[in-house]
Amino acid sequence: MSLLFLAVGCGDDTTSDADEATGETEDMFEAGTYTGVGEGYNGDIEVEVEVDSESIQSIEVLEHNETEGLTDDVFDNIPDEVVNDQTIDVDTVSGATSSSEGLIAAITEALEEAGGDIDRLRNGRAEQETATEDVEYETDVVVVGAGGAGLASAVSAYENGAEVMVLEKMPQVGGNTLISGSAYNAVDPERQEQQGIEDSVDKHFEQTYEGGDEEGDPELVRELVENAYPTLQWLEELGMEFEDEVFTVLGGLWPRAHKPVEPLGTGYINTYMNYIEGTNDEVQVLVNTEVKEMIMDGDKVVGVEAEGENGKVTVKAESVVLASGGFGADVDMRNEYNTEWPDLSDIPTTNHTGATGEGIEMVKDVGANLIGMDDIQLLPMGDPETGSLSGNIEQGVENRIFVNKEGNRFVDEGARRDVMTNALFEQPDSFMWIIVDETSYPTGDTVNNFNESIDDLVEAGRAYKADTLEGLAEKIDVDPDNFVQAVEEFNEGVEEGEDELGRTLFDQKLDSPPYYAGGRVPTVHHTMGGVEINVDAQVINEEGEVIKGLYAAGEVTGGIHGSNRLGGNALADVNTFGRIAGESAAKQK
Repeated sequence: MSLLFLAVGCGDDTTSDADEATGETEDMFEAGTYTGVGEGYNGDIEVEVEVDSESIQSIEVLEHNETEGLTDDVFDNIPDEVVNDQTIDVDTVSGATSSSEGLIAAITEALEEAGGDIDRLRNGRAEQETATEDVEYETDVVVVGAGGAGLASAVSAYENGAEVMVLEKMPQVGGNTLISGSAYNAVDPERQEQQGIEDSVDKHFEQTYEGGDEEGDPELVRELVENAYPTLQWLEELGMEFEDEVFTVLGGLWPRAHKPVEPLGTGYINTYMNYIEGTNDEVQVLVNTEVKEMIMDGDKVVGVEAEGENGKVTVKAESVVLASGGFGADVDMRNEYNTEWPDLSDIPTTNHTGATGEGIEMVKDVGANLIGMDDIQLLPMGDPETGSLSGNIEQGVENRIFVNKEGNRFVDEGARRDVMTNALFEQPDSFMWIIVDETSYPTGDTVNNFNESIDDLVEAGRAYKADTLEGLAEKIDVDPDNFVQAVEEFNEGVEEGEDELGRTLFDQKLDSPPYYAGGRVPTVHHTMGGVEINVDAQVINEEGEVIKGLYAAGEVTGGIHGSNRLGGNALADVNTFGRIAGESAAKQK
């Protein structure tokens, strides 16, 4: 990846008062081209910076592994700001702080090599007042949030005859969908039969309902499982591509997860945005626009008030779809509602930084009923440093095991997510290793579900590789006897179809070197509670009645997953109920 940014009007900014008095210019740099490296969220960011004696002339981003879509503004804006304003004191991009800081660090290193005075370069620009201009729009449907559910709602509403505006508080679209593991559960006879997999909508219903301890609304669960596949077909009609084979995702309980061709959740977001770009502005998306309250006309919601970059944004509409996401990134809010887990203050999260629950709090003011707010899902799959899902070396449930720091297995690795996470909390330092072999990574450039190659993960020290089990045990500092025995017991389970931990999901033995290990810790992943809705995605108030004009979809809603969400059901939920909400809002059901 190579991005180039050129200097614009930057000569006089680097001269001092003394220079101006004498007519001489102090050299700021040793003219030339220099490289620098900084640590981003997913690895190193490398840049090339060209300077003359007085100024920064250009910045070229040579290489990075940051998430496409989520970090576009980082690489589009920061180099421009550095070059135009001749300072490294630039703002980070909200929601992509680590990527921003890594890029700034890389630029700083290059400028140090060029002999630049870094303290001087850190002197920021003078504060400039931003003009304030309030604006007002009228449309048919306004959608709050531009993640997967919001964009699905927008496209669906447009398909059903509505003009649409989408308001997103973050600088970019995508939400949690963009950085998700992307697995989508649906009963798919064509794909599953080719793999010899027996499945049914009733089985999907049973596993979803019972997997949430029968706390979900059966009508909503039925709506989800019956419409997941038609919605997947809708996505394919819109241009999205899925792999031919389904798999079992962590905590999914059955092989019905579909993997998009594009990495992470970029396929969903790109599909929707490509469609929206072809609507001749009949669907508009405003970012950096945070909705603050609903506009009411009697007992009907008729629009929203928001804060934009330059002032207040008012949108009057016939219908409002709330798709603002959950609250997994808000420590205070999850601690307020948490009743099932230990204190969550120091537990990291897989969520993007905007998942802070304001939408849930906002609709309480118009009487919306909240349901299942204490149902918070943790995964045993967080990156030990960041809590993110990136760096996870598993490719599917069947061909990997977990071992603790002593080299012992400790849980059925095909169990529910809450079962596995509770078991991990009981292990030393709440830490485990995922173990896979060549079956998962036949070549070094084979990528995981986050588009990271195993060779790159090993080189970065995020995974370990060895040609023998004993050698891998040494590298990850676990007891080799325990470790070898753990693998042998798993391999016996492959032969027998069940092992002593009760595991029944198997495919291949772990007996094909090289072997790999990657560390994982508990992380907050999903908040199952939220706004109560019915099967038409209409929001329900505390008296059990529909709030006119208000619809909701995605993680902002509650009542679907119960106490535990099956892996792979979130993307099915987001897209299915997003589609339903858009249609309902357009038709004003």
